[in-house]
Amino acid sequence: MKTFRTERVSELIKQEVSDLLLRGIKDIRVGAGMVSITRVEVPRDLGQARIFVSIYGTPEVQAQAMAGLNSARGYVRSEIGKRIRMRHTPEVIFEQDISLERGDRILTLLSRLNKDEPMASEESSEEVADEVETP
Repeated sequence: MKTFRTERVSELIKQEVSDLLLRGIKDIRVGAGMVSITRVEVPRDLGQARIFVSIYGTPEVQAQAMAGLNSARGYVRSEIGKRIRMRHTPEVIFEQDISLERGDRILTLLSRLNKDEPMASEESSEEVADEVETP
C-alpha cells in the first residue's frame, strides 16, 4: 500500500536520479545507451529505492549501462542524501525495466495479426502466447 509520503519520496528520488543521469554520473558505460528512469518504488520503511531504468540499445550496450549504474550506486545514494533531506538515505537498487520492449513486441505481433502476415518459422504460437502472458 502506497502512502502519500512514499509516493512523494519516490517522485523526488526519480527527479534527482534523472538529474544525476544528465549531469552527475560520468561513467562512459552509462552514457553509451540512452537511459531513462521509468519508475521508482520505495517501501513504507524507506529502506530501499528500487529504480527501474529503460535502456535503449543492443543487449551489450544495455549490459554495459547496467554495470555502470550498479558501480555508481554509492555515488547516487550519497547524492540523494545530500539533495533530499531525510533521516536515513535509502539503499539504491537499479533494475532494468523491459516493459517498453515487451509492449513494443506485443504491438508488432498484433499489427502482424491484423495484416494477416504469416509469422516467421521460429515464432510458434506457443512462444507468442508465453510472451503475452508473462508479466
